[in-house]
Amino acid sequence: MTTSQDFPQQGPQDDAAEPSQWERFGVDTTTPHSARVYDYWLGGKTNFPPDRAMGQAIEEAVPSVKEMAKANRAFQGRAVRHLAQEHGIRQFLDLGTGIPTSPNTHEIAESVSPGTRVVYVDNDPIVLAHARALMVSSPASRTTYIHADLRKPEELFADPALTSTLDLDKPVGLLMIAVLMLIADEDDPWGRVAALRDALPVGSCLALTTPTQDFDPEAVGKVAEAARAGGMTLVPRTYDDVVRFFDGWELVEPGVAPVLGWRPDGEPPADPKAAYYWGGVAIKR
Repeated sequence: MTTSQDFPQQGPQDDAAEPSQWERFGVDTTTPHSARVYDYWLGGKTNFPPDRAMGQAIEEAVPSVKEMAKANRAFQGRAVRHLAQEHGIRQFLDLGTGIPTSPNTHEIAESVSPGTRVVYVDNDPIVLAHARALMVSSPASRTTYIHADLRKPEELFADPALTSTLDLDKPVGLLMIAVLMLIADEDDPWGRVAALRDALPVGSCLALTTPTQDFDPEAVGKVAEAARAGGMTLVPRTYDDVVRFFDGWELVEPGVAPVLGWRPDGEPPADPKAAYYWGGVAIKR
């Protein structure tokens, strides 16, 4: 079994290792990867030339994409705080974790309530290499990382690392932040999300974001085209598509909304549609 200790010893603040160091562990550094492109937009250092080239190509279509990535990340922080403060969620399942970028889910949750448990999940070997950075929590809390695919919910919920960290008889905060765009419609993302929701008890919450073409169809169409040309799946979805992900659960006000307009800190944004993402939070009653 491959563990994070098998990979180049690199922390999230270090310069990226040489591609050849990663290729020895099966990491494809010749093709852009969504987690590394996102890392590039957020100012991280764990990305390679193809990731930066993809990030720059998308920037040509949407010059403000870096600010949009930050807005998406800020939504995650507000959603986690809301779930911890308003719904008493003390355990989280973060699917599509991505490369660690502080504050991470456990840091946000612990700022509200020490003693939180968090399971991070991703299927990118580089995220696995950084997993040790996700394991640092307060003595009262617990975090773990699972290298798995969210498209296989049965395997995920049977993983001993998950079942030993989370109590699935108690409410769980399920996070799917900017990850569903990576699942094509023909792979039935709605059915896969439904399977994840069904595995969670009453009182659990789902928070998700996904890019949309609703606010600027032409620009987002160019982004999707650039991603396809680079061998990366990126599926923007409409408002109605996003509402389907919450089917049967009770949406928290303001419902599915532009991420900038979902319970903003301080004054409402002048243009909530300036970041091309829908976001929402719902609870299982």
